[in-house]
Amino acid sequence: MSLICPLCHQPLLQQSNSFRCDAGHQFDQAKEGYVNLLPVQYKGSREPGDSVEMLQARRTFLDAGHYQPLRQSVAGLLAQQLGSHSSQVLDIGCGEGYYTAAMAEALPQAKLFGLDVAKAAIRMAAKRYRKVKFCVASSQRLPFADAALDGVVRIYAPCSEDELARVIKPGGIVLTVTPGPHHLRQFKALIYREVQLHAAEEKAYAGFKLADRQNLHYNMKLSGADAVSLLQMTPFAWRAREEVWQNLAASSEFSCDADFTLTLWRRD
Repeated sequence: MSLICPLCHQPLLQQSNSFRCDAGHQFDQAKEGYVNLLPVQYKGSREPGDSVEMLQARRTFLDAGHYQPLRQSVAGLLAQQLGSHSSQVLDIGCGEGYYTAAMAEALPQAKLFGLDVAKAAIRMAAKRYRKVKFCVASSQRLPFADAALDGVVRIYAPCSEDELARVIKPGGIVLTVTPGPHHLRQFKALIYREVQLHAAEEKAYAGFKLADRQNLHYNMKLSGADAVSLLQMTPFAWRAREEVWQNLAASSEFSCDADFTLTLWRRD
């Protein structure tokens, strides 16, 4: 087990349904199977992360299969890079576990971890996906030992770059997913007077080399209900006027672009 105590950073050992360190700190495993490694002093708010309503909207939308091409692309890239040996892989900001579960299926020899700051998200994930070890934790203070992980996946998720460099083994990988230039531009047209394309992420990770970059672009035909669920998942949902929500809900079909950039980084 590569988990460490979020308070003293010593290794955590599982004893029955609890995780303990030599300093005596204890973290009990919930009945759903996850462990909460987010001390109250690091929460930042009473209920950090996405709300239950946002999580339910995301699960409804994802279960409909509209992001299945992205799910398959992420799992396929990981299988190419890590599928030939036993490995430890972390999905940062895993939400309700949709992508994490596909990673576990693609890497049958690996140990998969899913991490999110939202307790409600981790509870949902742990209930459905038993092959993954889920934990509530901060992406700014990863509860993993130095050089413990072979791979980390970040799908839109924030994270400390110093923490990435700390937890990934030499030769390990980071796979990021960011919006492509045309991602959800039809939604933007409903909300903003001028539609600006997403700018490419200009980022370089210290201690990592760019290994691969590819684009995934396709059109989605959404029902009104699915369009509403997708809008609820987006960061610009709060800017949408009431009439936008009503028109989407009443529509029989809404055509929208999905556009993603998948970037692979390798640790020196």
